[in-house]
Amino acid sequence: IRTYSPDVHLIGRVFFHLVESKKDDYPFAFLATYSPGLNKQGKTQHLPLKHALQEYGKDGKKLLDLLVTVHRAARESALVAGLIETGELFHPLAWTAKEAYTFLREIPLYEQAGILCRMPDWWKRSASSLQVNVSLGGREPSVVGMDALLDFDISLNLEDEKITFEEVRRIIDASEGLALIKNRWIVVDHEKLRQTLAAYEKARSLANHGGLSFRDALRLQLNPGSLLDLPAESNVVVTNGQWMESVLARMARPEKIAPVRLDFSFKAKLRPYQQKGVAWLTFLHSLRFGMCLADDMGLGKTVQVLALLQNMTQTGARRASLLVVPASLLANWAAEIEKFTPNLKFSIVHPSWKNTQGSTPNTKEDVVGSDLVISTYGFVQKTLWLQAYEWKYVILDEAQAIKNPGAKQTKAVKILKSENRIAMTGTPVENRLSDLWSIFDFINPGLLGGSQEFSRYAKNLAKDPEGYARLRKVIGPYILRRLKPDKTVISDLPDKVEMKTYSPLLKKQAVLYQKLVDDLRLTIARSEGIQRKGIILSSLMKLKQICNH
Repeated sequence: IRTYSPDVHLIGRVFFHLVESKKDDYPFAFLATYSPGLNKQGKTQHLPLKHALQEYGKDGKKLLDLLVTVHRAARESALVAGLIETGELFHPLAWTAKEAYTFLREIPLYEQAGILCRMPDWWKRSASSLQVNVSLGGREPSVVGMDALLDFDISLNLEDEKITFEEVRRIIDASEGLALIKNRWIVVDHEKLRQTLAAYEKARSLANHGGLSFRDALRLQLNPGSLLDLPAESNVVVTNGQWMESVLARMARPEKIAPVRLDFSFKAKLRPYQQKGVAWLTFLHSLRFGMCLADDMGLGKTVQVLALLQNMTQTGARRASLLVVPASLLANWAAEIEKFTPNLKFSIVHPSWKNTQGSTPNTKEDVVGSDLVISTYGFVQKTLWLQAYEWKYVILDEAQAIKNPGAKQTKAVKILKSENRIAMTGTPVENRLSDLWSIFDFINPGLLGGSQEFSRYAKNLAKDPEGYARLRKVIGPYILRRLKPDKTVISDLPDKVEMKTYSPLLKKQAVLYQKLVDDLRLTIARSEGIQRKGIILSSLMKLKQICNH
């Protein structure tokens, strides 16, 4: 009945109405009504409650039945009890802001008692809230990069209208309740107002002490409390100014970036999505922002980075960049360079490699005039002159190798000195969000805060799902990821073909395999629960080792 005829159950119910009035001393009006039936239009009919006295006359039982919800509320509310005792409940009343505030706070109590309440729309929105609005990067800074200082404008806003610091102070000086400012009513919650003013003063202090870097501006959007040292519930809204918004829009959408003209010596023919990738890399290079090229495996991350390196050799003095790769990819990179960028001067620094382009560099003086030096994660970790050289770029291939921030090779890579950094990986997040933090700590240190700060942020995502959107907004401009199944990226890629092939075990392998299976069967029979699960997993690893031996 309530679904198809929502007005039916309203007949015979008491309503409390609170509306704004034009009187200065009594800015609110209160009226209690009841619904005797429906009007000609089929809507609930409202009559002042005093009409019930005339309608029911001496029929006290009907009047008591009508007022049962009011008496139920009076047991919990001194305000309603007073209205009944004085008889004011049956007349229109002019109320002060304090009286209206008492009524508004008790609405849940009235509704629980069965009274239907009608109130101003602004109270349904939890009243107009005061916010600190921080607008960053309205104008282009004099220098670019993560350390570039941005201009920013700070204001106190009541919804979409600015309010002065002095006006807020006057509100705080007032008593608890409602205050009318800029023709809007706000709740005078002293604690929340003080938090908002504290946020405003701390933001002003940042502006007065040299401004805010691009890195800190983005970190502020992810987690305002990280820089302002404020509770999460503080009303701080961070927005991008005109220049910053236009830059981030192009970074997040490579198709908006102007294409790059490649030098004639570049021998590869790039697909459209690869051309967009090179334009994106070049644009971030011009801004001196670190970047993560996270295209799916097989989409040509190598050739896109080579195109960027080739372009950099055409502008300015040559200065070596360092490429760090797994040892298994040394030959692949050498072949790709010789095929697509034969004019790129490169050397491979690794004990297992003999360079075809001259002797292997052994000191930082040996790389003068080179465009690219290639080494491995393990060799960089133990080679001091590679760590001491100031590179133009440090580029990591298979950058998931640094997902563990505590590993020695991760620490060795992150202390390398360079103008800028690139991470290449088809799996930016392998197991957990901390993998992503470690990669961003390499390309743009400090963007996602410290490790512990980000861990706290990640743990709170379960309670704050909108935090994922903020994280995506902050990291999105610096990570480019295209997937092979996406037909808008590459439409002529054939579907994946899977074939099962079987390789027989050698006699020795078969004996070891069968023995391990027999032992495993006995062990499982004697174990249970999580212990059994761990035994199975460790045994599977042993079986894999036997087959790969």
